[in-house]
This record gives sequence, structure tokens and C-alpha cells, in this order.
Amino acid sequence: MKEVIKIKETCLYLHDLEKARVFYHELLGFEVIHYQPNKHLFFKVGSSVLLCFNPEDSKLKESPPPHYAEGNQHFAFEVTQEDYFKCKDQIKSKGIEIIDTLVWKSGQESFYFKDPENNVLEFVPEGVWG
Repeated sequence: MKEVIKIKETCLYLHDLEKARVFYHELLGFEVIHYQPNKHLFFKVGSSVLLCFNPEDSKLKESPPPHYAEGNQHFAFEVTQEDYFKCKDQIKSKGIEIIDTLVWKSGQESFYFKDPENNVLEFVPEGVWG
């Protein structure tokens, strides 16, 4: 569907939402939109929303329909080319381990790190996919 502008929401399933709040809000600096302990936690991330659901709660819901995931999940944060290395330095300065770095066909680099529940997160500069 060519009408789609972007993915507005990305969802993670996390058992410890308080650890997620500390990591995503206090370390990464994302604004908390809504927090209901043991149920869900929502962040504003640029023009998108990061939804964090406790899978034990969300898989039992009737509305919205039940949903959950298990295992390590992945998504990437996009930043400007000018801010990419600044973000990489900020991640390191917060004591977050960078677990991998890749150079893509475009010649641009991206880096990976983990959240407290071992989800694999990535920072990519604009234009990495062309």
C-alpha cells in the first residue's frame, strides 16, 4: 500500500516495565507518554511511539486483540548522519555496551546494543537503506 507514510508504533514485550522505564526514559531520554505498572509503558521516540507491553498481561486481553512475543526482539532508531557518532558516544558514556557494528553497502555504519531484557536495538544514520 503506497499510502502508508511510516510505521507509527513499534512494540516490545517486556516483563520488567520498571527496568524498561529506567533504561528508555532515564538512560536514552525518551518521554514517557503513559505508564501503567505491570501492564504497559509508552514512549515518544521522535515522531513515533514505542509501546512496551507486559506479555503476560497483553496476551490475555480481549481489546485490543491479544498479542505477545517471546525471545529477543529487534528494531532500529534512525538519527541524522551528523548525530550518528554523537549518539554512539552517548551510548558508550552511559555504560551501555555496543555489541556489534556493521558497515552497510551504502558505506554507512550502524551499531547494536541491548536493553535490560536482551532485545537487540540499533542506531542507523539516515540514508543507510538508500
